[in-house]
Amino acid sequence: MAKEGLRKRFLTFTLVGVGLALLVVVLGAFTRLVDAGLGCPDWPGCYGYFTVPQTAEEIRVAESRFPTALVEVGKAWAEMVHRYFATGLGALIVGITWFAHRNRPQVPFGLPVALLFMVILQGAFGAWTVTLKLWPQVVTAHLLGGFTTLSLLWLLALRLGLGAGLAADASLKRHAAVALAVVVLQIGLGGWVTSNYAALACPDFPTCHGQWLPPLDFANGFDVFQSVGPNYLGGLLESDARVTIQVMHRLGALVVLAVVGWLGWRLLRDESRLAAWILGLLAVQLALGVLNVVWALPLWVATSHNAGGALLLLGLVTVNYRAFSKG
Repeated sequence: MAKEGLRKRFLTFTLVGVGLALLVVVLGAFTRLVDAGLGCPDWPGCYGYFTVPQTAEEIRVAESRFPTALVEVGKAWAEMVHRYFATGLGALIVGITWFAHRNRPQVPFGLPVALLFMVILQGAFGAWTVTLKLWPQVVTAHLLGGFTTLSLLWLLALRLGLGAGLAADASLKRHAAVALAVVVLQIGLGGWVTSNYAALACPDFPTCHGQWLPPLDFANGFDVFQSVGPNYLGGLLESDARVTIQVMHRLGALVVLAVVGWLGWRLLRDESRLAAWILGLLAVQLALGVLNVVWALPLWVATSHNAGGALLLLGLVTVNYRAFSKG
């Protein structure tokens, strides 16, 4: 009984972490979408302060410290709020790891250690995002790290008994693993879209500039050896390179639709609740992706698209966990 109570308390802490991690993912998306990634030109503070400079004197001092980065209070607050919540998540994960260490082997310990490693890495990516001036490789890696942290927390919650009544047949293992990989790749493509400011490279849908196959530039669109040093705020790629990234993200969405949609259909015979989760979020994600284009990237739609991607990923983590736990 004591062990069961211990696991329940640990599950509660972990679910708080899941909620906080999801919030950090959404805040990160919001920060990118309002072009506030460099709202504070230094790290971990903001213009040398622990909070955003507000008074005329503070702003004067801040701009004397960073003469090429004028203070924009709204963007600075967007960046700092994201940092505050990310710091809170990091502190919670440290607590989770300590709790797991103190109470092993009654509770899982390997996953909390992996989470601790990820949150340290995320802190480094957060710093590099600023110091390398939104270098797309780092921004995309930072986004993927946030989704990884969220997924590991969710997996820990599953191991602690969350959703014990959900089931997925072992015959789905290979399909579920492929679906998870496809969604992770699509999230990475989405990160590459946002970090290179290619979300509106195609202003129409389903065509792109009125063409089914517009001119593409893979060499520059997917150049992972972009130079370090320039300020990437607003993006530096030419139109054809951005179009290429957007077109590949659209093609990736078709692959996700086919692979994940089929998985959801197969799940219907065993677990209608998981199937509804997967198929419902898949439909919402596709609709939000289209609306991002036809409505010219409204903030609430683009932010919801990021949140939907996170929830779809958690659904696939759940399917994989249930399928593989059956041997």
